[in-house]
Amino acid sequence: MSEEHENQAGEHEQAAEGAATRSGFVALIGPTNAGKSTLLNRLVGAKVSIVSHKVQTTRAIVRGIAIHDRTQIVFMDTPGIFKPRRRLDRAMVTSAWGGAKDADFIMLLIDSERGLRGDIEQILEGLKDVRQPKLLVLNKIDQVRPEELLKLAAAANEKIAFERTFMVSATTGSGCDDLMDYVANALPEGPWYYPEDQISDLPMRQLAAEITREKLFLRLHQELPYSSHVETEKWEERKDGSVRIEQVIYVERDSQKKIALGKDGEAIKAISMASRKELSEILEQPVHLFLFVKVRENWGDDPARFREMGLDFPH
Repeated sequence: MSEEHENQAGEHEQAAEGAATRSGFVALIGPTNAGKSTLLNRLVGAKVSIVSHKVQTTRAIVRGIAIHDRTQIVFMDTPGIFKPRRRLDRAMVTSAWGGAKDADFIMLLIDSERGLRGDIEQILEGLKDVRQPKLLVLNKIDQVRPEELLKLAAAANEKIAFERTFMVSATTGSGCDDLMDYVANALPEGPWYYPEDQISDLPMRQLAAEITREKLFLRLHQELPYSSHVETEKWEERKDGSVRIEQVIYVERDSQKKIALGKDGEAIKAISMASRKELSEILEQPVHLFLFVKVRENWGDDPARFREMGLDFPH
């Protein structure tokens, strides 16, 4: 758990005792690469969702848990909504809309630089059928002139009746306190769903696989296609307090395997080193990480891989 989140939890421990607590679920939806994962990590105060240059990085719903005053807010980072082409795409978009319909609040995140272009029109159309209260969050406000932001907010509010509009920068944190204050007060009274020191519902094995996938994309996002997948196969706690982790990177072709390994194994070594470093910090224990690259043709049509990612297999 990050120091920031630890302090946050500690500060509110007493406030939660003997006073009414609040809790609820907030679905974070939007087009691909709008900054949802970056915003989730900012609001939770710890890394719970992977971030990369590659579009559609988040594949299944990741829940990040934040405590603000006496409220426990469970943010659901949904896969970016876009026009699906493959089976995996369809599963991700279905998962995103399913997450939205299960939430107390829906938070639509728009990249202010991109505005209402691309998949946003389709998302706004889909939101008309969703009954939950909706918040509009304009991200990357430090990149856009104030008058353009106001025009963008007005245009989006003409299409959907948003309860409130917030302007934030997920990178710097600007505007995020106001957003948290509003959500914390708007959620219903009720007990907390998770222990106060828990920041995600993602099993550690899966989070470890996600972190390696992030490092893979950060290193090879120009060369390696989107169709790669990481699974944690072995997790062994050792007597010396360290942990041995074995993971498999699945790709669809031999040519992709060569890219993932790199010349003389350079790429896989760099990916392993970056992932091991971050996992050691998160787990607060030494990590021995072993990565293997395997070719599995058409893994995107394998129901078992979908289950591993927490997605329903679309027939």
